[in-house]
Amino acid sequence: MSRPTSTYRIQLTPDFGFAQVAEIAPYLRELGVSHVYLSPILQSVPASSHGYDVVDHSSIRAEFGGASGLRELAEQLAAHDLAIVADIVPNHMNTENAHFWSVLKDGTASPYAGWFDIDWDGGKVALPVLGDGAEPVVDGEVLRCYEHEYPYPGHYRLVPYTEGPGYRRFFDVSSLIGLRAEDPAVFFATHEVIFWLLDEGLIEGLRVDHPDGLADPRGYLERLRQRSGGVWTVVEKILIGEERLPADWACDGTTGYEALNRITRLFVDPEGADPLIRLFARQTGQSTDYRAVADRSKRDVLELFFTAEVDRLARAAGEDPETIKDVLAAMPVYRAYVVPGERPPPDSVAILEQVAPPELARKLLYGPAEAVVRFQQTTGPVMAKGVEDTALYRWYPLAALNEVGGEPDAFGLEVKEFHEFCAGLPPYTMTTLSTHDTKRSEDVRARLAVLAEIPQEWAEAVAEWSAALAFDPHLDYLAWQNLAGAWPISAERLADYLLKAAREAKTRISWVHPDPAYEQGVRDFAERAVRLPVGEFVARIDPFAMANSLGAKIVQLMMPGVPDVYQGNEMTDFSLVDPDNRRPVAFGRRPATAWDAAKLLLTSQALRLRRRIEPAAPYRPLSASGEAAGHVVAFARGRGAVAVATRLPVRLARRGGWAGTTLMLPPGSWQDLMTGCRFTGRIPMAHLLGRNPVALLERS
Repeated sequence: MSRPTSTYRIQLTPDFGFAQVAEIAPYLRELGVSHVYLSPILQSVPASSHGYDVVDHSSIRAEFGGASGLRELAEQLAAHDLAIVADIVPNHMNTENAHFWSVLKDGTASPYAGWFDIDWDGGKVALPVLGDGAEPVVDGEVLRCYEHEYPYPGHYRLVPYTEGPGYRRFFDVSSLIGLRAEDPAVFFATHEVIFWLLDEGLIEGLRVDHPDGLADPRGYLERLRQRSGGVWTVVEKILIGEERLPADWACDGTTGYEALNRITRLFVDPEGADPLIRLFARQTGQSTDYRAVADRSKRDVLELFFTAEVDRLARAAGEDPETIKDVLAAMPVYRAYVVPGERPPPDSVAILEQVAPPELARKLLYGPAEAVVRFQQTTGPVMAKGVEDTALYRWYPLAALNEVGGEPDAFGLEVKEFHEFCAGLPPYTMTTLSTHDTKRSEDVRARLAVLAEIPQEWAEAVAEWSAALAFDPHLDYLAWQNLAGAWPISAERLADYLLKAAREAKTRISWVHPDPAYEQGVRDFAERAVRLPVGEFVARIDPFAMANSLGAKIVQLMMPGVPDVYQGNEMTDFSLVDPDNRRPVAFGRRPATAWDAAKLLLTSQALRLRRRIEPAAPYRPLSASGEAAGHVVAFARGRGAVAVATRLPVRLARRGGWAGTTLMLPPGSWQDLMTGCRFTGRIPMAHLLGRNPVALLERS
């Protein structure tokens, strides 16, 4: 099995399955990728557009073409020197599956009772499905409630949909039930098809979804590596601040959010922080203190969604639920990596001793396995729902920073800090700029990053638009940022985004507390907003946004790690949060703009270059000399490649350009793969970047 030099993420849907991927194989090979990275391929809910709701681990999804379709795809990809990376979901599956039906029917006597992480307190599984409408109806041996069906009679009880279920779930999604992958029988049963595909050589890499939800991520990854033969494996793990992936996890790295957030900040002007935060507070009436908003948001979701989880954890730890809530709200990371019966890592001890009373901290570090593990499995959902899906929709002075794993109050990143980060990256970790889960695509963020350099001009534009149209101060300023970032955008797309944002923020409406009048107001606002002269402002900032976009792209494609390109992002893509970013892609479309053409050329040349250099080639920072040196990000990869990017382009233009700033290239003759120009020795930046804001150099 070969390790990837790069990956290209494809979102499979019932309308775009294995046969359609095979059709674009020549395009992907010409683009330069080595591996096609597929969204989940096992049988899920038939209409699912994402595949993370698996219902049958023993079969490959029929809507995509089934096992025969996947084999044909693998063969056709191999003919183009491409291989497959598969996305797997070990933590949970959809509740509408035959195994859970058996458990509901027969209770602990079911052969599948050990599959699921169920709270049998009270003897029956609580199912949160009751609403204000239809009453359950018994029809022979089936009980029907809304669209749901259950065995009748059975070992369950129906409760209001606003209550938590009697099982561990994925975040707050009650239709996704937690699996006990720590049980060897469950592990092998839920991975049998994946192992068959690996044994047959039909897939060559794995992306593991949400390992933080597992009882023992380290043990899971050890078993996976042993059975898979050491296949390239990355995990979807959110790392906060200076946190690093545990060294004892048997994987090659993460899916790249820590790289994404640092690259974004590298192109954000820290001098924009104070004026943008003041503008945000003035427009919204919200606090200037992000940490206070994040704390409040976590406490809100604990009250709204996680009562059942808190009660179960409190019983395991023998503690008061309110104390448990305080500790969960105070946790600064997704997981503390404590394994029952082992000496906990020093960082984990420090975190728990900081956020928990001494006695509780001891229990969560050294106490009963149930308490230790249950706490580890609860902190992640609280962080995800409290921060990702609440705080980031409440506090957004610069929405480019409001990304999964991001810290929206951390404006900017010095070049030196970025180089230090890259020096510590595992050679085969994944890097990315856009994913199926990002809240804004890389090019939307590239536009929004410009605002940090022009806060006064941005404030004037917002004042003009706000004078013409206002709806809800908690939402309007977010609307202006996303309208400009995603321009041109239809009223329908903007309204759908704003409705999701408002529901996630939970200040006026939420997913469980709708308000038809307010929601119609959002749609009316969007209809009028797209008619405002936003395009004039966007046209003024786009030359600088293009520089940010190409700069971020070359850095991500050439830095240490395996670069991933999300479908369609080899050219400009101005998508917002899912499902907007999962719309059909016109693969192989012709570039429509100079930005498109430059990004496609850069992406294809960089991906091909990555095939020609060692994947683990040493990373060496290069420093520019001169007054504008701070606007340069440059580094070499081994002896064969150099990447150079412009940062903070507005400030650079205002200072009059590069002037006498130069860059000393490593020994040898170098060719810019974007222009064909050749360089050697010390080069004026005005010469090196005279035609493009980036340069991709290969030793000739």
